[in-house]
Amino acid sequence: MKILLIEDEKELAGSIIAYVQKENYICEAVMTYEDAKEKINLYQYDCIVVDITLPDGSGLEVIRELKKNKSDTGIIIISAKNSLEDKLTGLDIGADDYLTKPFHLSELNARIKSIIRRRNFSGASEISFNEIRVLPDQQEVFVNDTTVILTKKEFELLIYFLSNKERVLTKESIAEHLWGDEMDLADSFDFIYTHIKNLRKKITEAGGKDYIQTVYGMGYKFTVS
Repeated sequence: MKILLIEDEKELAGSIIAYVQKENYICEAVMTYEDAKEKINLYQYDCIVVDITLPDGSGLEVIRELKKNKSDTGIIIISAKNSLEDKLTGLDIGADDYLTKPFHLSELNARIKSIIRRRNFSGASEISFNEIRVLPDQQEVFVNDTTVILTKKEFELLIYFLSNKERVLTKESIAEHLWGDEMDLADSFDFIYTHIKNLRKKITEAGGKDYIQTVYGMGYKFTVS
């Protein structure tokens, strides 16, 4: 899962990044409104954590920009302002949640997990698809009740497929979702094929069906057909 953090307090930003990366999220961070605007117009995120007060603008404008683009990204506002007006404005224009500084990083993490579950899987703490069962918070996968050990990237890839069933996902979108900015350093997309091959093998060896369909010239689709 991929998060964009928009926060100009370096110490706080560093703490948040370190914490969510331990939770196996990809986290990109920017400090200004202009950089945030560029990011959200170039990339897709599962969740955005945004401070209201930025050196060159307002985090509320970032939310408005997202909604103008009809984005379904989850949004959490963080702000030192304990203002009811700010909170109501943020929620009214499309934010999902609001945290007032200071806050515990564990609480932010719980809010992020809740939003991602709600956005992608109707709030379910367990994802079931035929013989495949996933516990996202525990990062556990079962096929026909047999535990399947996946690497971090294989797990993220499976979640990405499950949240986009029956949709063709291009190699570019898969790479950008799993690696974020680091995808620009790749010379080819061969590594995606490797992860998909390994995921297929582990699911089928546990008795599951191969739901990953190659759509030649386009990408891949997770489908029952």
